[in-house]
Amino acid sequence: MSLLEGKKGLIFGVANERSIAWHIARNAIDRGATCAFSYLPGEKMERRVRKTIGEVGLTDPWLHPCDVGKDEDLDALFAAVKRDFGTLDFVVHSVAYADREYLKPGVFVETPRDVFARALDISAYTLIAITRCARGLMPAGGSILALSYYGAEKATVGYNVMGVAKSALESAVRYLAAELGDLGIRVNCLSAGPCRTLSAMAVAGIEVMLDRMEQTAPLRRNIETDEVGKAAVYLLSDLSSAVTGETHHVDAGYHAIAT
Repeated sequence: MSLLEGKKGLIFGVANERSIAWHIARNAIDRGATCAFSYLPGEKMERRVRKTIGEVGLTDPWLHPCDVGKDEDLDALFAAVKRDFGTLDFVVHSVAYADREYLKPGVFVETPRDVFARALDISAYTLIAITRCARGLMPAGGSILALSYYGAEKATVGYNVMGVAKSALESAVRYLAAELGDLGIRVNCLSAGPCRTLSAMAVAGIEVMLDRMEQTAPLRRNIETDEVGKAAVYLLSDLSSAVTGETHHVDAGYHAIAT
C-alpha cells in the first residue's frame, strides 16, 4: 500500500517497541512514508530508539536529540530537519509527562503548582511549540497529529493531572486547527484506549482502566497499539483531507457508552 508514498514526517515520542509513536511510525513507513525521529537526549535513549527502529530494517534512521521542554532544542531539531529534508508533510506529537507520584487515586487535590505546570508544559504546550516550528516546513500544507486519552473528557481513576493536561492538549488541537487552516495544515488528535505502554504503566490506575474497558466497551476488549497506528495513517494521509480539529477515538467504542 502507498497511501503515504513520498510523504516525509517527523515523529516525537518513540521510547520502545510498545510506544504508540512507534506503531504509528511503523504503519506510516509500511505505507511509503519517510520518517525522522527525535529522542530524549542521552546515549541510553538513543540506543533504545535506534534498536526499536532497526526492527523494521531501518539500519541508519534519521535521529536527532531533543528535549521538547527546551525551545533551543526544538529550534536545533527543526533546523536539522530543514537542512536534511527540506519540507515536512506530517508531524506526530506523542509526548506527555507528569510526576508519577501524583498519578494515583486520591491525590489529585494534593498536586503541587510545579507538578501541574510541568505536566501542562510537556503534555500540552509542546504541541503549540512544535507546530510553530513545523508550519514553515509545510508550504503545501500538512497534517499534525497529537495523542490523547479519554481521561481528557471524563475523570478517570488515577489519571489526575495528566487528564487535565490532555484536556488542554485537545483544546490546543482545536485552536491550532482553526488558526492554521488557511495554510492547508490540518491538526487532529487520536484518543487511544489504554495500552500497556511505558508511560501508561506509570499511572497507578492503569489496570482498573484496562479491566473496565474490556467489560464495558462495545467490542468487549482492549485495543491493540497497532490499531492506533493504523488509524493514524488515515489522519496523516490525504484520505482525511477535509478533517481537522477532530479528536478521533480508537478505544473499541468505550467513549460512546455511559458508565
